[in-house]
Amino acid sequence: MQNNSSNGDAHESHNSSSSSMLWVRNLKKYVGSGTGLGSEALMELETKRILLEAFKERQQKSAQSGALPTFYKKKPSEGSIGSKVQRLARFSFLKKQTEQLLNADDLDTMWVCLRENCVVDDSTGAEKMNYEDFCHIATVCAEQIGSKCRRFFCPSNFMKFEKDEFGRIAILPFYLYVMRTVSLTQARIDMSELDEDADGFLQPQEMEAYIRGLIPNLAQLRDIPVPFLPMYCRIAARKFFFFCDPHRRGKLCIKKVLLSNCLAELMELHQEVEDEAAEGEQAENWFSLASAQRICDVFLSLDKDMNGTLSKQELQEYAEGTLTDIFIERVFDEHVHRSRNSSGGSGREMDFESFLDFVLALENKDTPEGLTYLFRCLDLQNRGFLTTADIHALFRDVHRKWIEGGNYDLCIEDVRDEIWDMVKPEDPLRITLQDLLQCRQGGTVASMLTDVRGFWAHDNRENLLQEEEEVEEEE
Repeated sequence: MQNNSSNGDAHESHNSSSSSMLWVRNLKKYVGSGTGLGSEALMELETKRILLEAFKERQQKSAQSGALPTFYKKKPSEGSIGSKVQRLARFSFLKKQTEQLLNADDLDTMWVCLRENCVVDDSTGAEKMNYEDFCHIATVCAEQIGSKCRRFFCPSNFMKFEKDEFGRIAILPFYLYVMRTVSLTQARIDMSELDEDADGFLQPQEMEAYIRGLIPNLAQLRDIPVPFLPMYCRIAARKFFFFCDPHRRGKLCIKKVLLSNCLAELMELHQEVEDEAAEGEQAENWFSLASAQRICDVFLSLDKDMNGTLSKQELQEYAEGTLTDIFIERVFDEHVHRSRNSSGGSGREMDFESFLDFVLALENKDTPEGLTYLFRCLDLQNRGFLTTADIHALFRDVHRKWIEGGNYDLCIEDVRDEIWDMVKPEDPLRITLQDLLQCRQGGTVASMLTDVRGFWAHDNRENLLQEEEEVEEEE
């Protein structure tokens, strides 16, 4: 037994020795004669060369076998070593990116450096700097802040800004550029930390979590009632999905969110409200607390049976009942999914998310996203264009409400011709979505065809304009 054991140990030792020798031989084969060992840069080049050769060899084998090249690699399963390594690497990368960002103290220091080393334009009083000042400020900032600020002081950044006749740029636009870059980078890091599957997209619950994390830093939302917080995040996130997820895939591209007007509108809530006029302006901001509460109140007032969804009859009361029946019918056809009601029958009820989309479309008729939503409702035959018959059918309901409101009689054909003159479609027999977008009056046309109040505003546009001018003069 001892002989067998010793033989086994010797055999295992021999295999281990052979394996080690094979590893050493392979290492020597890749490293070669030792050139490249003297410098990390050369070692990096050698490694790239080896990997490139391996990649080309694999490509050649695939081409010879006629197999399709691999273009999809399955993600590691949750809880596996690969998943844990991936998550750890992502955490380490994001932490490193955060450490390279300028913090609030760094930004204050940079502003002081800019003001202390600039010149004042005698004619305008603006604080400016030429390229020599720019380089000097870069050196001063690097000494006081560190090397993480150097990337903002590259020549290409200086060239981005408008220069006067002396080749100087204003320091304020440059500083605002630095602040916005830092803010967007921080936002991207925060979103990436919430992106569980690291695919560059945020699911609804992840977007809501990001908004929830922002609220303590938004001056106008600090006093938001805690019970209302989940509902607020739900309402706020929906605008991002309406404008940044046009194909309704149910997820948001982080890059698209960062570049959207929605994020800029949300960040406006950082500013304190100083007077009543500013408070009124902020109330029009979708992300303000007043706006979110208004939308909830409207939904609750429409939901007569309090089942959490809206029927066609309930939605007809929206905006004091000025929307036409045919438009409400088309909204349900195109944008409300069929569901099972409480009686077990098959029917359509508008849930809260669909209601938010509905409100966003009506409040943003002039945007491509809002007009796209509405055009699907106006396109009665789902053909991708509107004909004179469609216009006549849509406006017939507006005309009925117009007469019921005690207004003067009007000719539907005249209104139809007026719409055609406003749009000036490329094809004289049909109006497409592209025609409505190009004419820049698509929102007005949509209002005229769906809302009697919208048609009234168009019909009285000159009087309304005059009243606005008089109010401005009084102020």
